[in-house]
Amino acid sequence: MQFARIGGVTLHYQMVGDPAVKPLIVFVNALGTDLRIWRDVIVRLVGDYAILAYDKRGHGLSDVGTTPYTIETHAQDLAGLLDQIGAKQAIVCGVSVGGMIAQALSARRPDLVRALVLCDTAHKSGTPQMWAERISAVEAGGIASIADTILERWFTPAFRETADCEGYRNMLVRQPAAGYAATCAALRDADLTEIARAIAVPAICIVGEADGSTPPALVAEFAKMVPNARFELIRRCGHLPSIEQPETLTQIIRAFLALVAEEQAGAVRH
Repeated sequence: MQFARIGGVTLHYQMVGDPAVKPLIVFVNALGTDLRIWRDVIVRLVGDYAILAYDKRGHGLSDVGTTPYTIETHAQDLAGLLDQIGAKQAIVCGVSVGGMIAQALSARRPDLVRALVLCDTAHKSGTPQMWAERISAVEAGGIASIADTILERWFTPAFRETADCEGYRNMLVRQPAAGYAATCAALRDADLTEIARAIAVPAICIVGEADGSTPPALVAEFAKMVPNARFELIRRCGHLPSIEQPETLTQIIRAFLALVAEEQAGAVRH
């Protein structure tokens, strides 16, 4: 395990490979999850890319720190982590709130971002009332009190019948309640519309056809907002494609990055 002190909190991360030798992909997690959600994608990419996965503050083995958070708080943490490992021009792959963190990072520190892979995310999520109600529920009864509803939004009915789903339920309910609620507050207050419209790096927006948290119509609308963004729909998949459809997600990422490399090489030649 690896830890770094960033912005007054200790962040847990895992670095595989050397970003000075291979292109770096950074994976940013969803609300209520930790870096383990990316395992089945990482194992398919390792060797061809350097990989950085981490637990954002308030999740996994990272500190909770001062609450509540903003999306900018999370973006500052990621910028600090990338600075500490000496990385530049990373491919940032974020899911759900992780995708919003990726967008904020691209606006705050464009020197750190080469391309964006935005999974099941948008420029804003839910309503202030929805997030306020969720915070109240977590403060009153813990994450377990809302876990079944969250899993219905995360996963297809078929996946919810598997033992794997029970494992991810354990992951969800074992996250720090204070960190979960603080990130709900960040989502409540976030509107990245102007940031999305100004994204200047290659981007792809990906969504599961059965996503109950960021429905395909919302992500399609978001993709139209991002300049020159590509859009991909994954069949038989909910909100977390790295869990339900890791092979398909990996194929999409590889194809997108091949196009990015080709386009950037062409720009250099010209």
